[in-house]
Amino acid sequence: MNEKHPGGRPPKYKTKEEIQEKIDKYFMDCDRNSEPYTVTGLGLALDMSRQDLINYSNKEEFFDTIKKAKLRVENYLEKRLINDNSATGIIFNLKNNYGWKDKQENLNVGVSYEDYIKKVEDEDEY
Repeated sequence: MNEKHPGGRPPKYKTKEEIQEKIDKYFMDCDRNSEPYTVTGLGLALDMSRQDLINYSNKEEFFDTIKKAKLRVENYLEKRLINDNSATGIIFNLKNNYGWKDKQENLNVGVSYEDYIKKVEDEDEY
C-alpha cells in the first residue's frame, strides 16, 4: 500500500541539523568568495524561495535555525550601511529598524506657544 504525504509535497529538510549544514556552507562560501550575505542568496543555497524560508521559519523545529541565519544576513547588511559612511544608509536603518521619522513643523506667526503645543499634542493622539 502506497502512503501519500498528507497535503502537498514532502519537506525538503527533515531536521534542523540538515538545514544548518547548508546554511553554514552558504556563509563559508560567501566569506571565501568575498560575496555579501543576502536572504535571496540564502534561499538559493537552500534551494528554496523566500516564501519557503518563511514557511520553514514558521515550523517550531526550524524557527531558531532560520531566524539566526536571517539575523546574520541582517547584521551583515546593517554593518555595511554604517561602514560605508553613507548618511542615507544610516538614516534608512534608523527609520526602518528604530521607527525614526522625518517630521517637518510649520510654525505660523501669530499662533501662541500654548496653542501650538496643544495642536502638537492633539496630533500625537492619532
